[in-house]
Amino acid sequence: MIALSLQVSVLAGLMLAGCSEMTFSEDVTATDDIVQTTSYDRTLFSKDISKQAFSHPMGAMDDAMLDVFVTGRSFFTIPWVEAPSATTARDGLGPLFSANTCINCHPGHGAGVAIDDEGTLRRDLVMRLALSSQNDLDEMSMMSRGSEPEPTYGAQFSINGTHGTSYEGHVEVEYEEKEGSYPDGSSYSLRMSHYTLERLGYGPLHENTAISPRIALALVGLGMLEQIPEEAILAHEDIDDRDGDGISGKANWVYTTESSERQLGRFTWKASSPTVRYQSANAANNDMGLTSPLFPKENCTEAQKACKDADKGHHTFDLPGDRLDAITFYITHLKIPSARDFSDKEEAETLFSTLRCDSCHVSTYTTAMGVEIAPFSDLLLHDMGEGLADGHRDFLASGSEWRTPPLWGIGLYKDVSTEANYLHDGRARSIEEAILWHGGEAEGAKRAFMALGKKKRELLIDYLGTI
Repeated sequence: MIALSLQVSVLAGLMLAGCSEMTFSEDVTATDDIVQTTSYDRTLFSKDISKQAFSHPMGAMDDAMLDVFVTGRSFFTIPWVEAPSATTARDGLGPLFSANTCINCHPGHGAGVAIDDEGTLRRDLVMRLALSSQNDLDEMSMMSRGSEPEPTYGAQFSINGTHGTSYEGHVEVEYEEKEGSYPDGSSYSLRMSHYTLERLGYGPLHENTAISPRIALALVGLGMLEQIPEEAILAHEDIDDRDGDGISGKANWVYTTESSERQLGRFTWKASSPTVRYQSANAANNDMGLTSPLFPKENCTEAQKACKDADKGHHTFDLPGDRLDAITFYITHLKIPSARDFSDKEEAETLFSTLRCDSCHVSTYTTAMGVEIAPFSDLLLHDMGEGLADGHRDFLASGSEWRTPPLWGIGLYKDVSTEANYLHDGRARSIEEAILWHGGEAEGAKRAFMALGKKKRELLIDYLGTI
């Protein structure tokens, strides 16, 4: 068992944990600064703005901690293979899966991309499935899993299968442009996405299935988000909108296999995971078909006999606890990108506040260990309107509620991932488009943004690219 009780002195004994969906990247090699222990500086933050901006290890790690870090990096980046295999350390892929490595969905540890510039659908995009009709929901399932999975295909659609196991199907997407204009006459166009699941391998979907496209979130500052005191997050909760400002942030309280008690959700698009470790195991199971102590069952439904009967080798778990811990340690000990200099910062910050963007995108917190961070998120759920609704419930999150995504590092997404999409399904091609899709509780802020002159709008967008 890899011991994770080691402490980082510069972080005042900060203990971090984490992971998510990823895959092998040729940009992360054995010769980068991850394994060069003599050159990295002893800080939490990085000033790098290159493709490697999200890939640097935090400083002040001793040799034992660096060993854990490098081990986690290995299991995060190198592809998994089908079992049984001579590669026993990383066999167990599938039988049903979407990607064969974490870095596939998090290129450069950044955000996923739904569709590239050439119109090709990427593996970064997954399809979450759940029953949407109130009559189909089993409350026990809702309590334990957050939603009621589609009975034949489960909670997530798998586009790949190992030998002898048919994949679940194929994803098709069509986009249409929605033209609009600002009050000053400037025009814009929003990309509307329409997804369908084709070539279904196990029969039709349940008639009340909600299909929710999701791209992977950037792995920025996960360990620090986990260290924000619970009371600091709940201080921004206003479920009944008692202050009358139209913003009613809501915490998502979730249940997991890690604890018998409900926990505050902090991660995923709907705040359905309370810890990085749990989300890492969740992603490993749904995206790669890997079992672990937190997800000991194969990702197969009763209707998928070949999947259930597939040879998975002789492991108790595909991803044992020590390797899950190492992955968690790795992704929670990546440096956070520093905010870049911005000449009109004071004016932009005032504008950000005046438009009430900071009602949800709370700029700063102090962690339990006294570290000040600026994630620009309240980590709470907000109703974003019908335009972004997916009909997918997740614990307390309704079909139109989403967690406020942290904005730190957003201006580096394209540099890190080569291309950049925004919002949960990647429909937005720019930060501007993402703002224009805001509705529900954010409708007022969006309209205030649209009422600005072109130069003011550009000022705000440029500022967001530096935080």
